[in-house]
Amino acid sequence: MSHFTRIKTQIKDQDALVKALADMGFATVEVYASAQYLYGYEGDIRADQAEVIVRRQHIGKLSNDIGFKRQEDGAFAAIISEYDRTRYSERWLNQLTQRYAYHALMTKAPAEGFTVETEETLEDGTIRVVLGRWV
Repeated sequence: MSHFTRIKTQIKDQDALVKALADMGFATVEVYASAQYLYGYEGDIRADQAEVIVRRQHIGKLSNDIGFKRQEDGAFAAIISEYDRTRYSERWLNQLTQRYAYHALMTKAPAEGFTVETEETLEDGTIRVVLGRWV
């Protein structure tokens, strides 16, 4: 039975998180107003709960659920089992955070009066977005 680890993130926008997870290959993501239990690889209910959940069926045969639990400061903590941390490591979380930042920017920029002037992906995977606003 794997132990679940909580990893602090700076992710606060739930919709941008779901879009980022889709970019990372998880088209099926469950979102709840109140936290729900996570399941282990054998279908056993675990003590950990989360509001945003990728169920084990969408991860891999021997995987556990991956969850994102909202913390008191409004940010989500990623909840990933020890077993799944080999595949969903800090590098994976960094890529998820990059995709999250992109979606958060694309949502917030127009609301603040900005438009996207240019957007490009550099060789190292960095996304460069130039915003403009008429004043």
